[in-house]
Amino acid sequence: MQRQTTLAKPLEVKRTWYVVDAKDKPLGRLASEVAIILMGKNKPSYTPNVDCGDYVIIINAKKVALSGNKLLGKKYYNVSGYAGGLRARTAKEMIDRYPRELLERSVWGMLPKGPLGRKIIKKLFVYEGEEHPHAAQQPVAIEVVK
Repeated sequence: MQRQTTLAKPLEVKRTWYVVDAKDKPLGRLASEVAIILMGKNKPSYTPNVDCGDYVIIINAKKVALSGNKLLGKKYYNVSGYAGGLRARTAKEMIDRYPRELLERSVWGMLPKGPLGRKIIKKLFVYEGEEHPHAAQQPVAIEVVK
């Protein structure tokens, strides 16, 4: 008798809600762990072409840590499309003014690009402080970075 590979079907996927505290966690390690959960790679039923992942809520985005000289040395770029429309921000400025965007960008960089990745990123919710409006979903608190 041959073994048969089971592939996950989109309607059979069971999703859980997780809440992650980003306080004093390294940005890159946090983002990679969250991306794994969002894609569903931590589940035995992972299928690459199906969205098998869970929902993730990140709190305390303003208190995320960066190691080394990244606060002043790392730059984030936006381009308006017009001549001279390049805008550069340091990581310190991003943490102070746009902490949600900083975390969303770092997680998006670790997800697949295309229609599936755009569907996966919609299951990520980032909040600057301790509070989040998803108490009704009964999220499970997990520790992602040791």
